[in-house]
Amino acid sequence: MSVSVERVEFPGHSGATLAARLDRPNGPIRAYALFAHCFACSKDLLGARRIAADLARIGVAVLRFDFTGLGSSQGEFASTNFTSNIEDLRAAADYLRRHHRAPSVLIGHSLGGAAVLAVAKDIPEVRAVVTIAAPADPAHALKNLGASLEQIEADGEAQVELGGRRFTIRRQFVEDVRRHSLREAIAAMKKPLLILHSPIDQTVGIENATRIFLAAKHPKSFVSLDKADHLLSDPDDAAFAAQVIGGWLPRYLPPDTPQGEEAFEHVRVMETGDGKFQNAVQAGRHRLFADEPQSVGGGDTGPSPYDLISAALGACTSMTLRLYADRKSLDLGRIQVEVSHEKVHARDGVGGGDSPVHPKIDCFTRTISVEGELTDELTEKLVEIAGKCPVHRTLENGSAVRTEVRRTPA
Repeated sequence: MSVSVERVEFPGHSGATLAARLDRPNGPIRAYALFAHCFACSKDLLGARRIAADLARIGVAVLRFDFTGLGSSQGEFASTNFTSNIEDLRAAADYLRRHHRAPSVLIGHSLGGAAVLAVAKDIPEVRAVVTIAAPADPAHALKNLGASLEQIEADGEAQVELGGRRFTIRRQFVEDVRRHSLREAIAAMKKPLLILHSPIDQTVGIENATRIFLAAKHPKSFVSLDKADHLLSDPDDAAFAAQVIGGWLPRYLPPDTPQGEEAFEHVRVMETGDGKFQNAVQAGRHRLFADEPQSVGGGDTGPSPYDLISAALGACTSMTLRLYADRKSLDLGRIQVEVSHEKVHARDGVGGGDSPVHPKIDCFTRTISVEGELTDELTEKLVEIAGKCPVHRTLENGSAVRTEVRRTPA
């Protein structure tokens, strides 16, 4: 759902090349964020992709990368541990600092959440931290090893199945996570913290969220993910988490004010690459998605094009009526405008005759509701004034559309 996704690579803690995706907003970049995935997962987890998309919508570019030895990154996973994850996070932050801007936001899922809590205090540019299903203690990851833990401690390593794949886990990993304690790091972080956790998480229990919350200083927030599983495998749960983060984060970021080459005066629309029809729309500093309903193959992640036209007509009507009421000192209650759209035969529509070439026209039905008393005279006047709404006139009179085509770099 991201606006545009750039493949990037950078060296990790050991020099191995790490594979990453940079999800970029459609327009001005307000801030950069780093996303750290869960133990033995990858940057392409559904939750990571959805969160990156929603943050791009509010102007935040997100770098999500695979830790050493995982996903598309090089290196040997068996030689990694919690310390190496932290160092990979530092390397990712350095990459952003050198090539773009240092990260203002750290987001971590599960063990990745523990990693961002451990490193947040050491990245001065970070202004906010988000954890999703994070353990309060890195050693919690050892519960995933089950009966293999004894074999690892006895033989030095063992093959462990995690998420349907087999990994080699060595004794050094066990010893490393046991050495780390997050309590002091969380207390010393001094960054706004948002904790997301499901009360029915069977992998990392909800008590971990409590411990993180108690260790952290204010400002701190906790939001329950209700019925979500640990991996946010249900798209609705991933969407909810993304929406919560997108709603919480802006107060800790710089104002969304386009400047220089990033500033533009017009509306910009770009395909996101997720789903068949989804587009990211930017109008000044305002961003939203446009899409089609699921009934016609869309993802229903935003208004349809005709919904947007209807919204323009409704908004313009309400604003025009309010201007008239203020100018005439009318005690007009709150205005509500409902707009519906349908295709009708021209002879049944408002204006226009039947046409053998275009037998149907677009018909927008507008219903204006006003709180308070309405006389017949005032009702007639509101209908008259609504007809003078600029968008109404544009739709009724028709418009010229000029089209240019230009090539942009891939």
